[in-house]
Amino acid sequence: MKQNNKTNIDLPANTHDARNGLNYTLHGDYYLPDIIVDPVIPLGKYGRARLQYLKEHRSNDFTRLLLSGKLYVDLNETDAEAQRLLETIIPAMAKQAGATEKLKAVDPSQWIGMMNVFKAQVEEMIWKELICV
Repeated sequence: MKQNNKTNIDLPANTHDARNGLNYTLHGDYYLPDIIVDPVIPLGKYGRARLQYLKEHRSNDFTRLLLSGKLYVDLNETDAEAQRLLETIIPAMAKQAGATEKLKAVDPSQWIGMMNVFKAQVEEMIWKELICV
């Protein structure tokens, strides 16, 4: 127990707040949260987009994830799922539309145009289903 100089009250060196689940340690006259920062894994395009969306439009969710230590887990999961969708859906769309290697050799401009449309469609789906939720 540490004694507060102003009020002469013994304060515990550590405390737990059941409302938010955080532990606090007494530093001088203030309790500071015991937050352990994990090594940050670099975020991809979609993880960064989700981070920006959370900061700008869902500040409560951003704060909750940050304080619980799950922010970067969520961001990396979002980025990985977005990459998985890109890698699976674009080839399926290309196959269904007939954007083959033969078309790529015969008319590269048309093939590139089709692939850009497919990517834009999948990215729109990623924005609606993964980033802006």
